[in-house]
Amino acid sequence: MASLSSYTSFPPRVLLLHRQQSKPILFPPDSTPSIRQLYTKPISFSRRSRVAINATAAASDSSGNSNPSSPAKKLREIMQSPGVLQGPCCFDALSAKLVERAGFPYCLTTRFAISAARVGLPDKGLISYGEMIDQGQQITQAVSIPVIGDGGNGFGNAMNVKRTVKGYIRAGFAGIIINDQVSSGGERGVVSREEAVMRVKAAVDARRECGSDIVIVAQTDSREAVSLEESFSRARAFTDAGADVLSVDSLVSREEMKSFCNVYPLVPKLANMLETGGKIPMLNPLEIEEIGYKLVAYPVSLIGVSIQAMQDALLAIKGGRIPSPGSMPSIEEIEGILGYDTYREEEKRYAISSSSNRGSSSSSVYGNQRVAQDESKQRVEDPVVEVMVPEVVSNESRNPFSRIWSRSLRIKIIGRDGFEKLDVRIPAGFLEGVTNIVPALGGVNLKQLMDDAADEVGGKLLLDFKDTAGDRIQVFLE
Repeated sequence: MASLSSYTSFPPRVLLLHRQQSKPILFPPDSTPSIRQLYTKPISFSRRSRVAINATAAASDSSGNSNPSSPAKKLREIMQSPGVLQGPCCFDALSAKLVERAGFPYCLTTRFAISAARVGLPDKGLISYGEMIDQGQQITQAVSIPVIGDGGNGFGNAMNVKRTVKGYIRAGFAGIIINDQVSSGGERGVVSREEAVMRVKAAVDARRECGSDIVIVAQTDSREAVSLEESFSRARAFTDAGADVLSVDSLVSREEMKSFCNVYPLVPKLANMLETGGKIPMLNPLEIEEIGYKLVAYPVSLIGVSIQAMQDALLAIKGGRIPSPGSMPSIEEIEGILGYDTYREEEKRYAISSSSNRGSSSSSVYGNQRVAQDESKQRVEDPVVEVMVPEVVSNESRNPFSRIWSRSLRIKIIGRDGFEKLDVRIPAGFLEGVTNIVPALGGVNLKQLMDDAADEVGGKLLLDFKDTAGDRIQVFLE
């Protein structure tokens, strides 16, 4: 067994893991033994001891610091799994849902993308703490996977860092990235090493005061601002201060990446694969894992392809076309992403029996509702229908290659007394259920009428007739 002196360069939590000769364990906050305890008490690593240590890392303590169901707990468990873990960076609830549906075990946020998506401004410190918290809460509530939030420089000094960490905890984040930049979004200037360490200590204190187990990712930009050696020194100091994961930005070669991963090798490292304009080599996940990283972030991919897709669609629309069907998901796919089926199933639990809402037996086919009064007296007319978009959808009409895919019908009903009863637009994909709204259209092949007039301009009158009740029914192509 190696002598204790050979481990003196490692911080307490790494020392304990290194002597176990096992895979890294992320200890719950404030459960790590002090360096004095390690040096003054004998340590035995029998099988029973290792089980006890693992149990301590997983169990909740009396103050609730490690919540088994917390997002951070999920992230810590994920980080114990083998291999490198890829994490695309999302910017809103929808992009986070897509990351989860794609099968990624976690995701990250990036202030760059959130600033672009939420306020349409560059990442130069223009987005506020409150806006980042609000956007983050929408993201974390939309998914079940853990999310690491970009806390930037903590929006100020160490006291601001404490407030930021506490806010991110309340917002449901599993982890938070704190960097050592001078100002959010500014040039790559960094604060002194002492101030950077104090930011990490403030984050650790905020975590303890909240009784949380949020994962603290300490990132330094000093590789570009100062030197490679300074970035490594800061990484060691961040670990000593209590950081769980380390990240050095702007490394320029595999050799630098490897050297960084050898700094406290049992502490997980995050690689920031900046897809456009970054200095770090763009490597595949296997190469990144071989170098020694545990987490890898892709900060620009989702916001970048979203911008490009929207620009392409706008060019098509401006040219009198619609985006190609192959570039868009179907309505079914969109509904699946947004959870329509789950919503409908849950909605049924609260459905009220139709018999309990049924009024008098006499009513027109268009429902019961009051209409406008004339100048001389108030009277109740045959009601205006309250339209619900039908759920029955024609598979044929949903064919994205149909000529009528982008068209819709406008249906107007004028009562025999001259009052308007209905004015509604129905997309081509919902025509099969239209007779549930207007029974008089039963037997009319609306799809054929639309197909025959597919090249006509909007507003063309397709049908104009009176039903058996004397109401005038008009159908226009939009």
